Amino acid sequence: MKRLVLASLLACASLTAFAGDGAHWTYSGAEGPDQWAKLSADNFACSSGKNQSPVDVSGTIQAALKPLKMEYQAGGNEVLNNGHTLQVGFAPGSALWLDGERFELKQYHFHAPSENLIAGVSYPLEVHLVHADKDGNLAVVAVMFKEGAENKALKALWPQLPKEAGAKAALATPLSAAALLPTKRAYYRFSGSLTTPPCSEGVRWLVMKSPVTVSKEQVSSFAELIHHPNNRPVQPRNGRPILN
Repeated sequence: MKRLVLASLLACASLTAFAGDGAHWTYSGAEGPDQWAKLSADNFACSSGKNQSPVDVSGTIQAALKPLKMEYQAGGNEVLNNGHTLQVGFAPGSALWLDGERFELKQYHFHAPSENLIAGVSYPLEVHLVHADKDGNLAVVAVMFKEGAENKALKALWPQLPKEAGAKAALATPLSAAALLPTKRAYYRFSGSLTTPPCSEGVRWLVMKSPVTVSKEQVSSFAELIHHPNNRPVQPRNGRPILN
């Protein structure tokens, strides 16, 4: 498991588009989510894991969670269209503090429609901020976007997105992940996994309760670049608590 978590970290850090040993995967058909575990031995958790993500965030437990400590700098310096999503890579310097440990922000990427649900509600867009501590343990901050006013942070990013799968572009001005966060930082917390192969577990998930807005046109622009929905279906909870 440790090897898989570290492999997942390397995948996040290097902006790769492939699972484990290089097996190609998709969001539908013969290489879709129901088949991921069959594509590579490294993907065994995609079918046998008991703490898989995404989930329907509901039936939560009151736990007086501590406020999140985020130290985000303008370190987003490149964006990749990997055929699965659009992903912004970060230079070292931005971090989330959680459970007394520092988790470095490696990248953020988008899913349309949202992967996680909140009380059964799907959102048109979701961003995942992927962090790793010094031992390779992962923590993901998820933010939901609801349809409404144009999102200012995406307005700066969207024109720079590469149109071809496999293309990477340097950003004209470094971006900060703080611009994607809601004003109110209350969140849900649960233990989960990567939502893409190899579906490694042990990921600390922090889903913001408050959504931010995104225009219909911005969601459409993202969809036109990816060409398909890029959300893994909701996975069984298997008795996992979700704290709030």
